[in-house]
Amino acid sequence: MWSTHQFWWGLLTALGIEPDAIAFSSDTSDEQNREFGKGRGTVDCCYPVKCMSGHYGELLFGQKKKLDVLLSPMITSLPSFLKGAVVDTLACPRVMAAPENIKAGFLKERDLFAENGIRYVAPLVSLGEPRIVPKQIHQALKDVLPGLTLEETRRAVEVGYRSLEAFNARARKKSRDVLEWCAREDKPCLLVLARPYHMDPGIGHEIEVDLQAYGYPVLWAQYLPTDSDLLEWIFGHEVRTGTIRSPFDISDVWPSSYSSNTNEILWAAKFGARVPWVACVVRLSSYECGMDQPTYTPVQQIVEGSGTLFFSFQDLDATKPGGSVKIRVETIAHYLETYSAGIIAKKLATTREGCPLLGGNEARPSPRDERAADWSAGRPAEDRPQ
Repeated sequence: MWSTHQFWWGLLTALGIEPDAIAFSSDTSDEQNREFGKGRGTVDCCYPVKCMSGHYGELLFGQKKKLDVLLSPMITSLPSFLKGAVVDTLACPRVMAAPENIKAGFLKERDLFAENGIRYVAPLVSLGEPRIVPKQIHQALKDVLPGLTLEETRRAVEVGYRSLEAFNARARKKSRDVLEWCAREDKPCLLVLARPYHMDPGIGHEIEVDLQAYGYPVLWAQYLPTDSDLLEWIFGHEVRTGTIRSPFDISDVWPSSYSSNTNEILWAAKFGARVPWVACVVRLSSYECGMDQPTYTPVQQIVEGSGTLFFSFQDLDATKPGGSVKIRVETIAHYLETYSAGIIAKKLATTREGCPLLGGNEARPSPRDERAADWSAGRPAEDRPQ
């Protein structure tokens, strides 16, 4: 939901559902789990999956206006700007299966969905393959929305993809604005390498917020700018020399590129290592994340190989040890204050001239060029939302 929420919002409103009839659960918190999820958890080592029990409980029992439908899609693949340059863009299998896993906790004694008059809908949806999504969603919703046709669903899916792309474009523009400010003022920023759910305050513990309080802008891996002029400046030489096939190619550092979030973390590490004003990279990972563990060393080597500061917070779970986090945040801020100017200067000395970040808005491509850059990784034309 943290990376595809705008798709679902666009889809549901396009199907005629009023915005005020759509409810999302709140941010993850200990209070949410204690009040709504306690005793309903199922066995899973993934902390974000465990958190879903509290979210389900809140949607069932914590709404002022009772729900009719609890929609919790099982997303098998994800839309990604790396599509076509990597093997695949699959979702984590634990997260994909989480809706069925967590549902069991609300059925083990009696059917709490039926008792509360709520229809539970968990369609299997391959968002990384737009051609088959309308059929998948229509199959799941045709009984929930009587009279719904496949053609209506197809049009709504297109609206959903456009909504998601528009949101991503706004977020990427903000990231570019931050980088342009840093380049213009010769100031450092931080890059967070994490999974989208680490944006949830209860899962990522707002570590990036604590760092931002020291005055350092923060960028997230999923929303780095992908403008063609910037990618040419960063990766153009490597493409021309044949080191990589395109600016989105990560085969030089990660040949097993089938996991969407993993791919984007590796690509963002390369991006951060090459951009001078990214003086520090912070890696967040949840407890026992099997998808993240093989990437720890490659990501650290990529970042530190460029002289960029690297810090990691691994095994994040429900416990937020306030004292140790505060000490580590203070340490990161100290290192940035002490070394960021030298890191920027060193990285600038090894980059090409003509940085588009220093050219302001005049150097930025048109929206049409930006969309072309998003597809330059070679996504098949039939997979592009219209």
